This record gives sequence, C-alpha cells and structure tokens, in this order.
Amino acid sequence: MSSSVSLDIIEQFKKIVGDSFVIIDEASLHQYGHDETEELLYLPQLALRPSTADEISQIMKICNQYKIPVTPRGAGTGLSGGALPHLGGVLIATDRLNKILEIDERNLQVTTEPGVITEVLQNAVKEKGLFYPPDPSSKGSCFIGGNIAENSGGPKAVKYGVVRDYVLNLEIVLPTGEIIWTGSNVLKNSTGYNLTQLIVGSEGTLGIVTKIVLKLIPLPKYDLLMLVPFKSLEKASEAVSAIFRAGFTPSALELMEIDALMIVSEEVGSSSVPVTPDTAAHLIIEVDGNHMETLMSEMEAIGELLLQFDCGEIYFADDHQQKNELWKLRRRVAEVVKKKGYTIEEDTVVPRAALPDLIKGVKALGEQYGFSAVCYGHAGDGNLHIRLNKPGIPNSYGNQEMHTILRELFVLVKKLGGTISGEHGVGLIQKGYMDVIFDPVHFRLMKEIKRAFDPNSILNVGKIFD
Repeated sequence: MSSSVSLDIIEQFKKIVGDSFVIIDEASLHQYGHDETEELLYLPQLALRPSTADEISQIMKICNQYKIPVTPRGAGTGLSGGALPHLGGVLIATDRLNKILEIDERNLQVTTEPGVITEVLQNAVKEKGLFYPPDPSSKGSCFIGGNIAENSGGPKAVKYGVVRDYVLNLEIVLPTGEIIWTGSNVLKNSTGYNLTQLIVGSEGTLGIVTKIVLKLIPLPKYDLLMLVPFKSLEKASEAVSAIFRAGFTPSALELMEIDALMIVSEEVGSSSVPVTPDTAAHLIIEVDGNHMETLMSEMEAIGELLLQFDCGEIYFADDHQQKNELWKLRRRVAEVVKKKGYTIEEDTVVPRAALPDLIKGVKALGEQYGFSAVCYGHAGDGNLHIRLNKPGIPNSYGNQEMHTILRELFVLVKKLGGTISGEHGVGLIQKGYMDVIFDPVHFRLMKEIKRAFDPNSILNVGKIFD
C-alpha cells in the first residue's frame, strides 16, 4: 500500500468530482486531519468531496488499483480516532451527500444520505409526528452516516435502543468499487447473512455508506424530567439498577458526577442545577409516553424509591426551557472537561448492576496512579464515560504511563462483565486494548471478514486492529 498519490491520479479525481472538490492545500487539509478525540493531527495527502455513490465508486476503483489508503469521514465529531487519516492517502468527506430522500409515513421509514446532521433528520421526521430516537450528545453537528459507522447510542438508548435497532437497509460502496444494497426495506429478514448489521458499527472499514433506510416510530406526546442529587456517587449508581428492578423503564437515565457538573455549569454560565456542599452526583431521569397521568404516577413512584438511596431534594423541570437547560449541561460535559485538560473520553460499559464497582475501581486507580477522574454518561444502560486528568499528560494516545492505567481500567471492566466501548468505537485509539476483550479466534474471524470486503486492505486501514 502506498500513501503517495501521483499528479496523474489527482487529475483523474478532478474529472470525477470537479476541481473545486479536490482539496490539496495544507491549510484546508487541517480541518480533515483531526476529530474530537484528543489533540491529534494527521493530514491526508488530499481530500475529496464527492456527491454521489457513483463518484465514490470511481474513486474507490482507482484507489484499489493503486493500493492507496482511503479514510472515510463524516462530520469529524468522533471520539476514537476512527476518521483520522493516520496513513495519509485519500480522505473521502461525505458532507455533500446531505439529502433526506424520502419520509415514508405509511411504512414509518426514512431514506437519507449519510451527510445529513442527526438533529436535522430528527426534526424533519418530528414534523410528521414520527420519532428517530438515537440522540448522541453531538446530534446537532454529527452526521447520520457517522452514527451508522459507530453504532451510536445516546441518552434514549436505555429505552429505545441504539442505531442498529433502526437500520433496515444500506447502500454501500465496497473498497473494490462495487455498489450494493445490504438488505431489504422490511422489518423481518432471515435471508442469508445479515450484512446490514455487519456494516453498522464497522467504523468505515468494510464499505462507505451512501444511502440509509431507517425505521421510525410514532412520536411520544409527553415527557417529564427530574434531577436527583445524591451524597454518594456509589449510591447514585446503586439507585440506577433499583429503578429497573422495580419495573420502570425511563426514556433516559443519565449520571453526572459533581465535578463534571460544576465544570460545565461554570463554562456555560448556568446556575440551573442546585449544588450543595454534600452533593456527589446527580441523576437525570426522563420518562415519556402518551398519557400524562401515567407519567406523573411513574415519576412519583421513582421519587419515592430513590429516598432509599440517600438522595437530596428532587428537582422537577417545570417547562420546556428548564428541560433544555438540563440537557444542554449534560450534552456539553465532554466538550468542556476536555478543555480543562482531561484526556480521551473512555466509553466503558458494564451490566448496570456493576456500575458501583466500576466507579469504585476508577477512584481506586486514581489514588494509585495520581490522576483525577470525572464520570458521567448513560447510567441506565451501564455506559459510563470516564475522563482522566494527570498533569503533564495532554494525550493518552502514545503515552506509556496512561497506557498502563487504561489497561488496568479495561481489565477491571472485563472482569465486571463489560467491554471497552459502548458507542464510540475502537478506531485508532482503543485498538491497543482489544486483546483484553478478545482472544485470537475473534481476531482471526474479524480479519478474515475484513479481507473478504477489502482484499487490498485500503479502506480505513489500521483501525480496530493493525
């Protein structure tokens, strides 16, 4: 494989996508050389901005012929380095494939291109009384294609599931240039191997998604939100499991450690969340449905249950503005704590009853190795985000001391029955820890699948495994 692209090949690319959509100047390439993972920068030799599957097909045929590495890229909001062009070569940006092609109200489906912003898609179907639940924190900027690549989740995954639960069919361009549909636009399909679900979460290593058919559901009429303070982080995490054992299924159940909450509140200038000196963490609990009386009854019962876990005074969001303020704080946490010097957002996930043990383990590691940690995330499905701050270490990637710390953390996660990524993917950053989770048989099977799709190993190479 060669990362060098000749002038003759560049001219071929210009004929395919047009001169103005071939980016070769270094200043412009900087925007394609980083994502939201850490302070990392890898420039491609050039970036291409095609507008159709056919253009991508022609590009891939050329790159496959000359064995040029290709990195597909959505909005660049990733947190695992999955869209970093660390081998140079060609970067394919999907921002011009940005049309919602059809909202099928009769069949509750939407067909979209990958460059559509997730929140734009959600709002478009909402106008029809329909609902696409997956809502990652970056939904206002991330692309639906990137969500497919990472199998994104978000707060509502606890009740409604993740991206893969809504993908019916995909049009993809293979590394060799062929264009295929992976399945059918139906709710049940037992016809051969499920290539659609194989592509979801494959991090752009098997094909480039160019069209997406998603299942929709009716939009719930009402939602209620409450904020619950706890004196102990462990008690807050114990309460999470108790809510589900009592028979409740919130539409969102998020945990925010007090340090994270104070950092983000200060950054955005918000005083909407009451904080007392003995507060260690908050739970954000949301319920939704079509009958307000039922939701009010559920909230009251959940509130009574939480009194068993040494919680403070429960705060109910009275209106849409207060709900938005709370969600704004939660969604801005990752961005803000990163600015404060915390490194990569670890994406650990364990069975929800194991959350207290995971949090205790994180704090114990912090004492052992001299780092501070903030914990927050989707407690309802056991998906805890952890950011570490150790003075003098701006990036975890490539740092041996941080590598030792993270390996111990992931060994703990594995011991608790969990895994190292719930929704961010492996990408470039986490691949050095995959052996904690998988044995050689897993690696062999995954590499054989990769070879079947990408015989010349050109598409997003070096992500997930070497």
